[in-house]
Amino acid sequence: MERLENRHNSDTQTAIFEETSNTLSIADMLKRTLERTITSGEDMTRSLGQTARNQKLPPATLIKFLIAAEGGSLAKELHRAGIDATPAAVSQRRRQIPPAVFRKVFLDFTSSSAYGQPNRGYKGYRVLACDGTAVNMARNPNAPSFVCNNSAPKGYNQLHLSPLFDIYDRTYFDAVIQPAPHKDEPGALVEMVKRNDFNRRTIIVLDRGYESYNVMAHLMNTPNVYFVLRVKHNHSAMREIARLPMLELDCDIAFTISTTQTNEDKRNRHIYLPQPKKSKPGSTTRRARWDCPSPYTMRLRIVRFQLDNGNFETLATSLPRSFTVDDLKEIYHRRWGIETSFRDLKYSAGLVNLHSKRDDFVEQEIYAALTAFNFTSRIVQETVVQQPTDGLYAYAVNFKMAVTLCKEFLNNPNMTGKEVMQKISRHTVPIRPGRQDERNLRAKGFGWFTYRIAA
Repeated sequence: MERLENRHNSDTQTAIFEETSNTLSIADMLKRTLERTITSGEDMTRSLGQTARNQKLPPATLIKFLIAAEGGSLAKELHRAGIDATPAAVSQRRRQIPPAVFRKVFLDFTSSSAYGQPNRGYKGYRVLACDGTAVNMARNPNAPSFVCNNSAPKGYNQLHLSPLFDIYDRTYFDAVIQPAPHKDEPGALVEMVKRNDFNRRTIIVLDRGYESYNVMAHLMNTPNVYFVLRVKHNHSAMREIARLPMLELDCDIAFTISTTQTNEDKRNRHIYLPQPKKSKPGSTTRRARWDCPSPYTMRLRIVRFQLDNGNFETLATSLPRSFTVDDLKEIYHRRWGIETSFRDLKYSAGLVNLHSKRDDFVEQEIYAALTAFNFTSRIVQETVVQQPTDGLYAYAVNFKMAVTLCKEFLNNPNMTGKEVMQKISRHTVPIRPGRQDERNLRAKGFGWFTYRIAA
């Protein structure tokens, strides 16, 4: 199958959204938009010659089913969705739909549903965060996702999800899925940056795992894209940053990167970036990767500030001086939104409750969960929550209940958008600002099936 075109067709997606009736609620319009993008996914499946029209379980029905599915067995979920088919039939049909079709539905819905939405962001800039999270799967030693090493001699299966998350819009913008043995978060970010058109000024916020000359060069060379990157400042920091004094500062640095080590390079004190041999497995995507010309002059703004506990944090950025140190602190602080989104994606949208152990089937479910998350988030943003006049806390929508109600809305043709938004507004949780808890890091395995599945 030819590689899919990844750039968003904004004209087509805008037309899809404009065709919806202005008399409907925003939830009704979003449902229609999602159903139309699912239909376009079905058309793509048929264009690939994967399936015929006279089917009991057509592709559109199956795609919608997986987006709206919860954590029960396939038989239970099929009954809840009102689909007269067996779990075996579902597995057979899923083999006919490539994960790329689910990815297309996710991207098309995300782009088209943004039409008419306010441009949320910081000082007119859209703010995207990038990070990675693991999706645990049932053990399958024959799959590409199988990991076996000294720390896990019996092995396990895992896919790695690297998305771009819109912090202020609370939706996933794009995503790359990789087998855990070959995960490459910086490479995934570069791939997403290269395949998207950024027609709006965008800030990409990154943590230290993305500290790479290659990543920064790609971001600086992309029009309308800026970055805020937390970097190391100890002995393992970049050479020019390690030389800076350990105190609060806001300064500019410049250095030249070279992939050669000539006498002139040494005399000019270029930073030598050795290129690994192409024959070495994985060498083209790791930290030493360099895609730009050599020599290459890089200019960065470095901001260092002290935390309340006395420790320092250092940020590298390409933003202009119109963004103050306080602005950069706020932008980086907002990066935590992608971490909380992973919790909602797994435990609210149901990504911990998978319905297969095949890698391609799990990819389908990841894109389905991303679509369900964005669908719910769009509706939640338009839902009005009545605040108590004399309460101690403000209240926000309970996202877990909102996902359940939105999935019911997708399956129930008799439920209106107004009705689902009213139900969502009744399920709220208090907002307790300033709470700080120590992170409880522990390994979490796959929640094994309580029922038999088809491989």
